[in-house]
Amino acid sequence: MKKKENTLVKEIQAELFRRQDIKYRELQIRTIPSVPEESMIGVRTPELRAYAKELSKREDIEDFLDVLPHDYFDENQLHAFILSGMKDYDRCLAEVERFLPYVDNWATCDQMSPKVFKKHRQELTDSIQNWIRSEKPYTIRFGVGMLMEHFLDEDFDPVYPEWVVGLRSEEYYVNMMIAWYFATALAKQYEAVLPYIEEHRLAAWTHNKTIQKAVESYRITPEQKEYLRSLKVKRGK
Repeated sequence: MKKKENTLVKEIQAELFRRQDIKYRELQIRTIPSVPEESMIGVRTPELRAYAKELSKREDIEDFLDVLPHDYFDENQLHAFILSGMKDYDRCLAEVERFLPYVDNWATCDQMSPKVFKKHRQELTDSIQNWIRSEKPYTIRFGVGMLMEHFLDEDFDPVYPEWVVGLRSEEYYVNMMIAWYFATALAKQYEAVLPYIEEHRLAAWTHNKTIQKAVESYRITPEQKEYLRSLKVKRGK
C-alpha cells in the first residue's frame, strides 16, 4: 500500500505532530544519535503508549502496520507499542518479524516488549536464536533483550548464556546489550554465570562493561562486587 494513498498514516502523522513536545524532541535528538534529526517529531512516551492503545482498537490498524518503513521515529515507537499490546501470539510474532528489519535505534528496540511472549516462552526460543544470528544489529539486540527478559528467572537454562557469549560485534548497541544481559544474569543467576567472567569469555570491552553494570546493581552483594572488580581486564576492546 502506497503511503500517499494511506489516509490512516496521514491521520496518525497529523496526530503525532499535534502532540509534539519541542523540548522533548531536543532531548531525544541528543540521546538517540542513530536516528536522523528530521525524523524526530518529539512525542513523549506516555503519550505514545496511550495513543497506541487507542489505535489498537481500530479495525483498520493494519493500514498503518503494513506501511514500512515509516517516515518518522515516533511512528516506529507507536508501531512497537501497538505490537507490544497484541494478544494473539502467532499474529504478534509475525508482526515483530516483519517490523524488526526496520528497527534502527535502541529506544524502539528496547521498548518493544510484547506482553503475550510471557505466556509462550518455550515457543519463543527458536525465534530468539534466529534473531541473535541476524546480521542486523537491532535484531540481535532485540533477541538478547528477550532472552534477558524472559529466561533469567524460573525458565533459566545454562544453555542460554552460551547463545550470547559467542556473539562478537563492532556495534556499540549490540555490545551494550550483551553486557546488560550478563550483568543482569549475574544478579539473578550468579553462580551459574560467574564462570563466564572468571574465564574471560567475553570480548574485553564487553567484559569490563558487564562488571561495571553488575557492580551498580543493588542485587549484587558487596562481597560479590569486590570480587567482580578484581576480574576487570586492563585493556578494553
